[in-house]
Amino acid sequence: KAEADCFLAEGYNLYLIDLDVDIGEKYAASLAEGASKDQTIKFIKCDLSDLTKTHSIVSRLAEDIGGIDVLINNAAVIPLKPIEDFSIEEYEQVLRINGHSAFALTKAVTPHMKEKEQGVIVNLCSITMNGAWENFVPYVASKGELLGLTRSLARELGPWNIRVNAISPGAIPSEAEQRVFGDEWEQYNEKVLLNQALKHRGEPSDIGDAIVFLAGKKAKFITGQNIHVNGGWYMEG
Repeated sequence: KAEADCFLAEGYNLYLIDLDVDIGEKYAASLAEGASKDQTIKFIKCDLSDLTKTHSIVSRLAEDIGGIDVLINNAAVIPLKPIEDFSIEEYEQVLRINGHSAFALTKAVTPHMKEKEQGVIVNLCSITMNGAWENFVPYVASKGELLGLTRSLARELGPWNIRVNAISPGAIPSEAEQRVFGDEWEQYNEKVLLNQALKHRGEPSDIGDAIVFLAGKKAKFITGQNIHVNGGWYMEG
């Protein structure tokens, strides 16, 4: 939501993909209230765990609107438990949603980007790749996949002036954070502040602003990078 707010303020047209129609359509409607009359705000239902369908839906969207200029791969599910408690099916589901969907979406948008010889792709990685947390194995593995995609795609798509970067957010307060840590949230919050150089929590808009920067002209010579937006976390990976 914060990312969409930041892009809306910069005048972008927004196409929001999610599985929950009620939440998605309500949020799109709220964004539209603050949009200019020239901006398009549209919600599209899509189950990112179905890679073939995801590719088809976004390919059709790109064709209908004449191409997508900026793709943000930020979908994630965040199960938390020891590795022996994960089933193989759960592990595969996390990787499909968090990582594999980025491949399907990128494959859908790149033909038009190549045709225009410009485009931006931003993948949301994670501070958890620095090894400071346990019980996140599928999640961290999926974020490692996104980092690999970032670096390989940046090289492959660079000749068409398509820039591919990653953002690794720090511990940003969110509904997911509250849900994952539950009764242990106070201890978790203390751990975050202890490890950050800046002794205050970040905000979702800090991530949105960083992504908007990477999408804009001021970042025209930046590609293949993983930018940490984490308040100066001490254990970099």
